[in-house]
Amino acid sequence: MATITTKDGTEIFYKDWGSREAQPLVFHHGWPLSADDWDTQMLFFLHKGYRVIAHDRRGHGRSSQTDTGNEMDTYAADVAELAAALDLRNAVHIGHSTGGGEVAHYVARHGGGRVAKAVLIGAVPPVMLKSETNPGGLPLEVFDGFRTALAANRAQFYLDVASGPFYGFNRPGASPSQGVIRNWWRQGMEGGTKAHYDCIKAFSETDFTEDLKAIDVPVLIMHGDDDQIVPIADSALLGIKLLRNGTLKVYPGLPHGMCTTHPDVINPDLLGFIQG
Repeated sequence: MATITTKDGTEIFYKDWGSREAQPLVFHHGWPLSADDWDTQMLFFLHKGYRVIAHDRRGHGRSSQTDTGNEMDTYAADVAELAAALDLRNAVHIGHSTGGGEVAHYVARHGGGRVAKAVLIGAVPPVMLKSETNPGGLPLEVFDGFRTALAANRAQFYLDVASGPFYGFNRPGASPSQGVIRNWWRQGMEGGTKAHYDCIKAFSETDFTEDLKAIDVPVLIMHGDDDQIVPIADSALLGIKLLRNGTLKVYPGLPHGMCTTHPDVINPDLLGFIQG
C-alpha cells in the first residue's frame, strides 16, 4: 500500500492513479469513511485524463488508528504533508461532508501556490453546532447522541446511518441498495473507534468562517436540499456568502450521499467546473 509518514509518525494511506503529468484532483472523504467512498468519481476522472488522488484521513480506513491529532488543524496539516510529498501543483481539492471542512481548512492555511480550485459537497462549513452566533445550527445534544451511539454499539449505529438518512433510504419510495449500505458500513468499521469519536467534535464544532473568507481560488459548493446529515440552510446557504469567488449549485431532493446515489448528475457537474 502507498503511504506517507507524517512528522508525528502517523501513516497516511493514499491512492494515486493516472499520469503524473496530468492535473491532480484530490478527494477528501467524509466521516467515518475512507478513500474508497470516492471510487466512482476517481474512475470517472481517471478516464477523463486526470491524475486522481484520495487518502484515508488519520484514524480512518487504512491509515494509523491514532488516539491523538483527530482534529481539523492536524487533518489539514496531514494533507499539506501529502501534497508536498507528491509535489501536487495546480490541484483541485474536492471534499465531501467532513472532507469539505478539511478542504476549506487546508486551502486557506496551506494551499498557497498548490491549489487551483476547490469543491465542497454536502460540506460542514461554516459551522454545524448551534450557538448564540449560529442560531440555526444543530444542538449539542444531536452530536452527543452520535457519541453515545458510537460508544454503545458502533456497528449498529453505522448500519443505521447508512440504511437511513445518509443516502435518503428512509424517504418514502426510496430503493435502498444493500451494496451501498454494506460498503458504507465496511469503510466505517475499518477505521478506529477513538478517532471516529474524536472526529465528531472536529466536524461539528470547528468554525470554518475565517477559512472560507480567506480562500481566493474559485470554489464550487454542491448540496442536496434533502440533506439530512448536513442541513443546507446552515451550511451551503451560509457558506456561499463568505466566499470571495464561490458558486452554489443546489440539487432538489438529493441526499447527503449524492455522489454515490447520483454520480450521473454529480460527475458531469464536477467536470464542468474543473474544466471551466
